[in-house]
Amino acid sequence: MIIAIGADHGGFLLKEDLVDFLKKLGHEVHDLGAYSKDPSDYPDFALAVSQDILLKNAERGILICGSGVGAGVAANKIPGIRAATCHDSFSAHQGVEDDNLNVLCLGARVIGHELAKEITKIWISAKFSGAERHKRRLSKIEQIEKEFLKGKD
Repeated sequence: MIIAIGADHGGFLLKEDLVDFLKKLGHEVHDLGAYSKDPSDYPDFALAVSQDILLKNAERGILICGSGVGAGVAANKIPGIRAATCHDSFSAHQGVEDDNLNVLCLGARVIGHELAKEITKIWISAKFSGAERHKRRLSKIEQIEKEFLKGKD
């Protein structure tokens, strides 16, 4: 799988660890920054990771900030992105299976590196169920996006 990953300064060290982990699992990783612990802004990385997915350069994305929340909020502003903060294994697989989650958000100041790796591995392994009720709900989300984008050209 091709995975885009980005983090602000708060998530930099966890991102570095996850990049190595993902490569060892055999995935191609697009590391979109940050490239140091110098102060940076999570919306910049949310946009970069989301664009990589929407341009079909990556299949999924991972965003890391201090809590995982800010990065998720920023990514979810982008139509077609379904991002969620997952700090447990159930949310990680259920988010993909039911909601076709394409961006995993993690809080580097909330969970440790080993738990982050476990969650990431579960999230990568999960597949969208394609169940009719889930497709119906995703269709409603797409309609909400379209409604609020009208006249925004």
